[in-house]
Amino acid sequence: MASTPLPVLRQRSFGETARRDRWWLQPLLVFLGLGTFLVYANWAAFQGTHYTYGPYLSPFYSPELFGNSPHAWFGPQPAWWPDWLLFSPALIILWAPAGFRLTCYYYRGAYYKAFWADPPNCAVGEPRKHYIGESNWPLRIQNIHRYFLYFAILFLFMLAYDAISAFWFKDENGKGGFGIGVGSLVLTTNVVLLTCYTLGCHSLRHLVGGRRDCLSTSPLCHKAYKGCSALNKRHMLWAWVSLVGVMFADVYVRLCSIGFIKDIRIL
Repeated sequence: MASTPLPVLRQRSFGETARRDRWWLQPLLVFLGLGTFLVYANWAAFQGTHYTYGPYLSPFYSPELFGNSPHAWFGPQPAWWPDWLLFSPALIILWAPAGFRLTCYYYRGAYYKAFWADPPNCAVGEPRKHYIGESNWPLRIQNIHRYFLYFAILFLFMLAYDAISAFWFKDENGKGGFGIGVGSLVLTTNVVLLTCYTLGCHSLRHLVGGRRDCLSTSPLCHKAYKGCSALNKRHMLWAWVSLVGVMFADVYVRLCSIGFIKDIRIL
């Protein structure tokens, strides 16, 4: 019987590829984008100041469980906080949204390429000889994403409450009234973007309909699945615009708080 000899496959060296396009541009942009956000987010979280302005509360600090602002749920810094550890209300809560994004299916593929070169891009040689994937430690912990989803949904409700509160202003006499400021719209837009990102999550899509053999037998699950699927088609887009949105919301509140800009009242 005639046979065709197969070519011997050789593992590419790091960066070796037959691609002629600018394959390095995408991971470079991802590296710069995520790197900028990580640097700013850590800086802002450790500041512990200038995160509120009137009814506005930075999403990096929401919910403010303990703190010195009127938004704090349980009062100022707790007595059990270690003296050697810098106190910031953001450090108490940021682990939840950070964990959700860190284990997100899209972000995993993005920072694997951009930060670890695993691989740098499709059909490009990587600096490793063996592939273990996410079936072994430490990357097996990425499967915790489905549990971070529950925290992310809970945070949406709290951020929505902050956005609604951003439409109520107090005058010099301490009386509250409805109003609209640029900050009100910024915080509301932030919640909308985060909602589109969260509700398009792969884990939520599986949760609402992925386990069913026939979705038509459950109209409610079918509609929820279609909604998640519609958002999931643009999951990468929502991941980036929501990342920019939450960072911009903190920047806006911070600049208003330090007096660098003045919040414009529309109504």
